[in-house]
Amino acid sequence: MGQICPAGHCAIQHRHLRQSLISHGRSKGPTEFPDLSFLPPEMAISILSHLSATELCLAGCVNEYWQELADSEMLWKGLCYSDWGDIDLFSPDGMHTTRPYKRLYMLMDDGASLFNGDAASGIAFLVDNGVVGSSDYRIGCFLHESRRLHADKVLWLLHERPGILDELTGLLDFHDVFLPDALRRFFTEVPAPKERGDFLEHMLGRFSHRYHGCNRDLAMSQETIYVLCYSLIMLSVDLGSPHVKNKMSKREFIRNLRGAVHGTSPDFLVNLYDNIYLHGHVAKKSHYKVYNSS
Repeated sequence: MGQICPAGHCAIQHRHLRQSLISHGRSKGPTEFPDLSFLPPEMAISILSHLSATELCLAGCVNEYWQELADSEMLWKGLCYSDWGDIDLFSPDGMHTTRPYKRLYMLMDDGASLFNGDAASGIAFLVDNGVVGSSDYRIGCFLHESRRLHADKVLWLLHERPGILDELTGLLDFHDVFLPDALRRFFTEVPAPKERGDFLEHMLGRFSHRYHGCNRDLAMSQETIYVLCYSLIMLSVDLGSPHVKNKMSKREFIRNLRGAVHGTSPDFLVNLYDNIYLHGHVAKKSHYKVYNSS
């Protein structure tokens, strides 16, 4: 379809195209694009595979040939999996095979935007359009895979449908993970409530059950894990809050727990305290799961 260019020239053109496409979205003036028609189609596809969904849509506006390349199923399949995780996990039948990947990506993008405004509407949209299954397990998989959902909306949904929390917690692997680090991992997936109460207790109960199931070789019961989790949250608040002037000492932490937990040594409790002291709160606030910010 096009002329094969020398390897060195193609590498330069590849870099120039990437820079041009990105600057096109930022520059107010016209931008001159390298012509992909001079490259073999497989090389042009490879170049476009480095673009985000927005950049790829922008590239498709250049001309008909670029549009044909930008609509490639291979490119949109890659974007679906890179931006939304393992989409087969949360699909109604366990595999997305019946619609173009570009259409699927747009539906997920619209659904996430709706979810971040109203979680119930977002889930209803994704279920009605056959993107996400309606079961607690499929929705739990969607929450687990997605990184573009507002934490407050996720928390609301989990509160309204506790079965989703159970399924989501069951997807997490805490095998051989130190307890405070496992709690931090849990609270990146499951947003912590702003206040203590019944729902936080339910969360910690589900976490304790899962952690105990992943670490049956530990000499700690599920009840002991629950007590330690609650104590770690209280210690995190105590050590991290500027409003608490008299911080809990290591000795006080050990003394408070010594008669309340079984199967733990003083050295283990010392390690728990040191972990919170050095690494901070087990439930750091995030507006979005993992990396987004409002």
